[in-house]
Amino acid sequence: MKKLEGKVALITGSGRGIGREVALKLASEGARVVVNDLDAEPANEVVEEIRKLGSQAVACIGSVTAPDFAERFIKTAVDNYQGIDIIVNNAGFTWDNVIQKMTDEQWYAILDCHLTAPFRILRAAYPVFSAQAKADAAAGREVMRKVVNISSGAGLNGNTGQSNYSAAKAGLVGLTKTLSKEWGRLKVNVNCVAFGWIETRLTEPTTEAKTITVEGRELKVGVGPHIVQSFSQRCPLGRPGNVREAAGSIYLYCAPESDYISGQVVSVSGGI
Repeated sequence: MKKLEGKVALITGSGRGIGREVALKLASEGARVVVNDLDAEPANEVVEEIRKLGSQAVACIGSVTAPDFAERFIKTAVDNYQGIDIIVNNAGFTWDNVIQKMTDEQWYAILDCHLTAPFRILRAAYPVFSAQAKADAAAGREVMRKVVNISSGAGLNGNTGQSNYSAAKAGLVGLTKTLSKEWGRLKVNVNCVAFGWIETRLTEPTTEAKTITVEGRELKVGVGPHIVQSFSQRCPLGRPGNVREAAGSIYLYCAPESDYISGQVVSVSGGI
């Protein structure tokens, strides 16, 4: 039997990058997945990939920062799969500037995405987790469920030009540790993965000016090859990580082997 057979996993930002790899990894282990992305096309493509793996998936399209998103996201899982076992708060982007040049819009956009959205999703999930825990207790069984929040080395150590992102990711660590205490009685493991440099479309080396559009905002992406080279020289493993390695670290906290681990933060940074 696959390790996540029959489990229901909700993953924000899973149409691309790390989130996509997490969705495919969990599905390959038997999970039924709720895929989310801002855009319908990448989300639906991942749904189809999962179905080809022989697992089940549905899409919940939209921004995690929308006021109604959290309830809609949770309802999608309950309506389709009658429960929740795993939540991965992965969706995110960066919008950098030094503090004296950072606008209120930049500040709140990043905090809303990386901290407020996970808070709302987990708040909306509480009644489902609670009802499942009561049913399990009445049946005399213990079923562990999982929350994995995605932080960053910037949240642990700060990073120049990222006061908004660093503050949000640090806040997510605090949220993780608090919910691990509040939700232990519900048999929910709440942990956090803090990434270092992982190669995605946001961090790929480029000599061109590249942008992506996030909710109508055109944002710069990519970094100079010299920056990647400098990082690689400082990194004990000698290179950035890739999305499959990132997904693997998240899977560790979703697998049954982590059933007695909660309130922890693992740095996935190649040794930095």
